[in-house]
Amino acid sequence: MRFTIQRAALLKPLQAVASVVERRQALPILSNLLLVVTENELSVTATDLEVELVGKAQLVAAEPGRITVPARKLLDICRALPDGVDVTLSLDKDRVLLRAGRSRFTLTTLPADDFPNVEEIKGGMRFSLPQNALKGLIAKTHFAMAVADVRYFLIGLLLEVESGWLRTCATDGHRLAMAELETEVNPPKPTQVIVPRKGVTELLRLLQDSAALVHVVLGSNHMQVVLPEAVFTSKLIDGRFPDYRRVIPQSIDKIATADREEFHQALLRAAIISNEKFRGIRVHVTENKIQVLAANPEQEEAEEELSAEYLGAPIEIGFNVGYLLDALAVIESKQVTIGFINADSSALLQGVGSEHCRYVVMPMRL
Repeated sequence: MRFTIQRAALLKPLQAVASVVERRQALPILSNLLLVVTENELSVTATDLEVELVGKAQLVAAEPGRITVPARKLLDICRALPDGVDVTLSLDKDRVLLRAGRSRFTLTTLPADDFPNVEEIKGGMRFSLPQNALKGLIAKTHFAMAVADVRYFLIGLLLEVESGWLRTCATDGHRLAMAELETEVNPPKPTQVIVPRKGVTELLRLLQDSAALVHVVLGSNHMQVVLPEAVFTSKLIDGRFPDYRRVIPQSIDKIATADREEFHQALLRAAIISNEKFRGIRVHVTENKIQVLAANPEQEEAEEELSAEYLGAPIEIGFNVGYLLDALAVIESKQVTIGFINADSSALLQGVGSEHCRYVVMPMRL
């Protein structure tokens, strides 16, 4: 195995995949990258047995071969090399020799045959869409995933495909985020998969604000997304996601409309005084007005007031201010609606004109 490549061209696939590699691994091979060289292409693969990423770079007249090398060391070396330098990697028995300008490095290796391969996705559902569309769906919902929960299926993101629609949904049991996109996808039957938290994070990092197409494959155990310069594969969570439709309030008769940024800033200021542990605030809605009230055990208080369109009966509900802020941060509309049924039911936040994104926040007792 031997190839020569410009530093920047090698650094790109290394940076694309290296985040999958954990610094402390039970299996030494998982700390390595798999390098597969053909005459005209370099493939760089990283995996933690849950997520696999493959980056590619073009080569000229390379000597084919396969080997694994320490991920962090190879990436750190390439980052530290000067711009514009050519890098030559060659295999000498059980060592990889790296030459760049006047620099020389020798790296240990492990056999390529020991590197774990994600099983090939056979059959499955396949569809394509612009990568900025997929990124938008994930960005608008991923923050509501659970961080740690015995209900393991909540530590992931629901991806639902049905005729004409693609949806993402996440919940941690206290709030729910759902976004949907009208598409030309027409699967034989509605399909739901749950992508684990780490896979969601990596995919969101890889996706660009570009209209270039990505190709998605949904298998029984894995999801694969083929991007222009990388291939992402993730195991799926084996579980049944809650019926999100039952969580979204339907019979809302109290709706307040306010400026999104004004509401967001008022909540940010009130959050400073809220209880650091529970982060509780009270939202008091009266005719054409919203008050945000916060207090803490030190008997400090905050009161914010903003104009709103509201003509219903007065209502006051307690919320975790962080949940409201997370939802408002991803709503893009200039105005936002917050809908209530009563003081004991969940609230529904939506951007005006953005009916395809819904955010549900459960009330808090204060």
